Amino acid sequence: MSHLMNTYARQPIAFVKGKGAWLWDENDRVYLDALSGIAVNGVGHAHPKLVKAISDQAAQLIHTSNIYRVLRQEELANKLCAIAQMDQAFFCSSGAEANEAAIKLARLYGHHKGIEQPTIIVMEKAWHGRTIATLSATGSRKAQAGFEPLVAGFVRVPFNDLDAVKAVAQNNRNIVAVLLEPIQGEGGIRVADTSYIQALNQLCHQHDWLFMIDEVQTGIGRTGGWFAFEDMGVKPDVLALAKGLGSGVPIGACLAAGKATDVFKPGNHGTTFGGGPLVCAAALATLEIMTEENLLHNAAHLGQYMKERLTTELSPLLGVVDIRGKGLMLGIELDRPCAELVTHGLAQGLLINVTSDKVVRLLPPLIINQEEATKIVDLVISLIKDYLNG
Repeated sequence: MSHLMNTYARQPIAFVKGKGAWLWDENDRVYLDALSGIAVNGVGHAHPKLVKAISDQAAQLIHTSNIYRVLRQEELANKLCAIAQMDQAFFCSSGAEANEAAIKLARLYGHHKGIEQPTIIVMEKAWHGRTIATLSATGSRKAQAGFEPLVAGFVRVPFNDLDAVKAVAQNNRNIVAVLLEPIQGEGGIRVADTSYIQALNQLCHQHDWLFMIDEVQTGIGRTGGWFAFEDMGVKPDVLALAKGLGSGVPIGACLAAGKATDVFKPGNHGTTFGGGPLVCAAALATLEIMTEENLLHNAAHLGQYMKERLTTELSPLLGVVDIRGKGLMLGIELDRPCAELVTHGLAQGLLINVTSDKVVRLLPPLIINQEEATKIVDLVISLIKDYLNG
């Protein structure tokens, strides 16, 4: 009998070692990782520079408290804000906490404007976390079921539907912000139209709302740029990050710019573990590795190669609905539930994921090479063809 709480339907495999894009289980069987801890291990497993940065920092100082200055945190805030062209950073320990900070910031922003019931527009099929507030913002009824009452203060609209947002704007004077993912990850790798994002950004400016982008999964190089919003011609007021930022060491960030700057004052928000020396050293090393090894280009180039091969070989098949995504964040939607493909992949030595019941999700480390990208594509094509042929 396991003493672990029964919160995961775990695969019967325990990994004990990793290097680059490869993992070894307790029986010394090797697997190619096309999931990277759900977009976390961007620089791969056991990257020597990351390991050294964590080890060196652990030997010096792991934790103090945010009631003191944390020099590594200040250094990371400077670098991250320069990369994202934002003004301020709050560090926490997860993507849910980053979005929780964004939600609180938006509510406080609304109260400063005299709005007593500040309300945030969120999207259907969105995923913002599992805390009770971020779960309430999430657009998955399946994830919310059983945890009611949910937190009030959200209005949900269809994704990629600007008219729905305009209709809310006409009928609700309590709106203070819009929160969305540029590519919905858990929602099935659904990409926002650039024209929609730009019009939404303009609508936020017009109504003095905060434009808040959740890049917990898409950020830090996943889509071939530092952030997915960069290619969309917009700039957020609030930006949520996590996952790839610490390469497996738990860190999240809520960045603010423009009118969202200085909304928080001392005492409004906080964290015990967030932004400590150890996690900030890991994040700083991650940013350095990504620059030195040109991983943004690698993600864009190999992601395009993989998408083109998948499209060429799978799109003509009956049962394949769509192939979409950007960089090394790709989804293959089938016309039927396909969760068992995860087990089939493991049997072939490949780690993949299925989200939204019917979408095979690929999130390999950003450090994969051409040979590894080809092997992933070959295995996925074979798996899906065999599955559809029954």
